[in-house]
Amino acid sequence: MIGLVYRIYENRLLKSVKRGTIPEHIAIIMDGNRRFARKKGLEPHQGHFFGSKKAEEVLEWCWELGVKMLTLYAFSTENFSRSETEKKNIFNLLERELKRILKDKRTYEREMRVKIVGRKDMLPENLLETVNKVEKATEMHRRHFLNIAIAYGGRQEIVDAVRSILRKVEKGEISPGEIDKKIIDEHLYGDGKYSKVDLIIRTGGEQRLSNFLPWQAANSIAYFCDVYWPEFRKIDLLRAIRSWQFRRRQEVV
Repeated sequence: MIGLVYRIYENRLLKSVKRGTIPEHIAIIMDGNRRFARKKGLEPHQGHFFGSKKAEEVLEWCWELGVKMLTLYAFSTENFSRSETEKKNIFNLLERELKRILKDKRTYEREMRVKIVGRKDMLPENLLETVNKVEKATEMHRRHFLNIAIAYGGRQEIVDAVRSILRKVEKGEISPGEIDKKIIDEHLYGDGKYSKVDLIIRTGGEQRLSNFLPWQAANSIAYFCDVYWPEFRKIDLLRAIRSWQFRRRQEVV
């Protein structure tokens, strides 16, 4: 009975959301994996396995809804302070998921470009090798964009962008007077619509952005929900988009 009520509610919510504008770029802070594991009596690092399966599911929901770009916060620069066991587990999961994406026919049918945003030089060699393969295989795709933030820090991204611009200034490729918002946008880790985020979702109950996309999120709308990431449901995504649609209409008025 509960399952039937849930499906009816989900269908009604889906119809409501589809009548409105769909955000082009959604970014998600996938928080709560370790707390989910503890709740289930598992080792904290085991929660990341369930989190990776949820990411795969949410990717499908977003493409079905017509979202053009999805950015997932997988591993921050601060996360390097975690235990070796947990880091190894996360990197192995990331490598496995990237290999799955590389072999998945839907990646090519949907023309999904995959890009890792972050300090790639900090990644283990085997993971970096897989990163390079999936980026190379999808670099010409332009219909959908999946960014995975690994070894990512928002302030560091801005620092790296500034350094890259200064190198071009030194070479005479850019004059100081030409530096504007567009130039900075072009030197961030991602490309396409990456420089502007419409909706940021954070799971796990925390109400902060944790150094995630500070430049891109300047005019975005944030939605915080209490559920742990592995328990994130389609109705949670739909509620987030509905909230974005409502607040967007208010801003227009």
